[in-house]
Amino acid sequence: MSQLMSSAGGKRWSGRAGALGPVTALEQYERDGAWVVAAHGSFDLDSVPPLADALGAAVKEHPKVVLDASGVAFGDSSFLNLLILTHQTGTLRVAGPPEQLRRLFAITGADTVLEIRGTVADAAAS
Repeated sequence: MSQLMSSAGGKRWSGRAGALGPVTALEQYERDGAWVVAAHGSFDLDSVPPLADALGAAVKEHPKVVLDASGVAFGDSSFLNLLILTHQTGTLRVAGPPEQLRRLFAITGADTVLEIRGTVADAAAS
């Protein structure tokens, strides 16, 4: 069974991330003056709340936030909605999205709204 764990904002979340999906987890760290939230696994309506908490806290506390999306295996409309809302409330860069996310961004036009970079280093420097 996949588990989702996060300690964002002092809260601990644990939830099923999808019976067939990979384990979903978050890692957070500072890189070149930006706060990086590295997401791993599949994010949908049931598994996105810890990521929402982490990004929400990050944009309140840091002038630049980078979502390292290179480990995201799947993101649905709730994931996309979270990224757009986060972008509207702070400075968010999305780094290294895999093909599924790039297609999602292109189909919805989100690639014209979100700041997407190839790597975390590029996103932190921009």
